[in-house]
Amino acid sequence: MGAIDCYPNSKLKLQSMFLHRKSTNLISKAKEVALVAHPHVMPSPTIRSSAANLTRTMAAINKDGIGVDPHELDAIFEQKRSLRSKVRKALKNMDPILRSQEDNAIENIVVESSWFKASKSLCAYVSSPALLEVGTSRIISEVLSSSAKERKKLYVPRVEDRNSNMKMLMISSVKDLIEKSMNILEPALVDSDGNQREDVMQASDPVDLFIVPGLAFDKSGSRLGRSGGYYDLFLKNYLELTKKKRWKQPLLVALSYSVQIIEDGVIPVTPFDIPMDALVSPAGFIPISGAALRRCE
Repeated sequence: MGAIDCYPNSKLKLQSMFLHRKSTNLISKAKEVALVAHPHVMPSPTIRSSAANLTRTMAAINKDGIGVDPHELDAIFEQKRSLRSKVRKALKNMDPILRSQEDNAIENIVVESSWFKASKSLCAYVSSPALLEVGTSRIISEVLSSSAKERKKLYVPRVEDRNSNMKMLMISSVKDLIEKSMNILEPALVDSDGNQREDVMQASDPVDLFIVPGLAFDKSGSRLGRSGGYYDLFLKNYLELTKKKRWKQPLLVALSYSVQIIEDGVIPVTPFDIPMDALVSPAGFIPISGAALRRCE
């Protein structure tokens, strides 16, 4: 699934939330995570973040006593809004036959890849036709159809609230998914026996792989989300957890239709936007980070 836009009254609501909402020191922590995880991607000093993250970011900056120009905030938000609008239009205008062909090509590349086959556990989104996301049904089916002894652990997202909070809960069957708004499938909090589902943040072992959605990507690893901030916040927290536990960091792989890959430098980049290690498009696997290059050797 992908996060849904949360702030329709963009500028006034965003600035109001900036002035009143308190936050933790998200900037320094997220910047540290981004640079440690992906030192080859340098954050832009002039661009801040998407709608939901902008609120937390600006509050953190204000708390630290650094001045913020409201006009800059407006310009940043407008830049991202404009880009999202263009990509959504391109996705909406995609020929359904081409979309199906690209879905098949992308999913074939994933399930046949060495990095997918070698993974022991993964987090993957459940694709939503309403959000025009690259399909993941075959990927999920490939995992869940394996025998219990050989099956990878699979965690899928569940949105908790409108403040960018999301969980990744383990499922063992598509029957574990329930339909929520916009026909988006998410895991129930408890299984059929009433037991709490395993949360990846409390798991005893790390995941090897994240299959990540998004609205636009470039070949340097930049990702434009849907303005909710769910994945950036979750990935920041998970990468901090892997660092704390001294686990190997997971491979972050984004799935992208051909119309979603745009020219390098066009996507606004911030210290809190987590870059991708690799892209999978209909043209193939595109490694970006050193970790991705090593995984495909």
